[in-house]
Amino acid sequence: GSPFIREGSVVLTHGRSKVVEALLLRAALVEKKRFRVMVLEGRPDAGGAKSARTYANAGIPATVVLDSAMGYIMESVDLAIVGAEGVVENGGVVNKVGTFALGVMAKEMGVPLYVAAESYKFTRLYPLNNADLPEMGGVMGGASLKFVDTLAWSANSTSNAIEENKSARIATTDANSSSSLHPYVVDLPPSVSIENPPCDFTPAKYITLLFTDLGVLTPSAVSDELIRLYQ
Repeated sequence: GSPFIREGSVVLTHGRSKVVEALLLRAALVEKKRFRVMVLEGRPDAGGAKSARTYANAGIPATVVLDSAMGYIMESVDLAIVGAEGVVENGGVVNKVGTFALGVMAKEMGVPLYVAAESYKFTRLYPLNNADLPEMGGVMGGASLKFVDTLAWSANSTSNAIEENKSARIATTDANSSSSLHPYVVDLPPSVSIENPPCDFTPAKYITLLFTDLGVLTPSAVSDELIRLYQ
């Protein structure tokens, strides 16, 4: 997939994928291409921010963008690359939640969306929409998800306060480890439920190509490869 990374291009990624990281690091460090990476933050586990750190450590210019700002920055990128938790029989992919919205937006704005995934993630599932996915609501925290006013937190956090909280954080149990954030956590009443799906389904029509160890595939070729893999 690295030949699709052109000199001077701006690449948008979402979530944290070891395959995507390896592809971009190869393009930068082995093929010596110069490009920039825009990384969606990746709530709630900050997967994108963690990837941005990897790229920056390798000397690749990286920018972290709020997930909700993907439409805002889409017009300034040349291509989008994501990984996959699974590649299904109809050529669609299951990946970190937000990939579906990214695919719809990329197609609307004429930005190619590439998926980088290993062939062992090909699976004989045939979802037609997100309602067909297995129940995954509790995988990434479910009702334990906290909503933090990060603007207020960053504006009121001082180096002294951080130092004062270090010993407290060390002494607290896991259940109370967010005590330093307490003034900035948005307390929700019990009547408010939290929807926190870890993944969503992106139909094949939003995917340009898949980069795999079997070669570069069109979404329509996935079913043929699955037949060969399961023979």
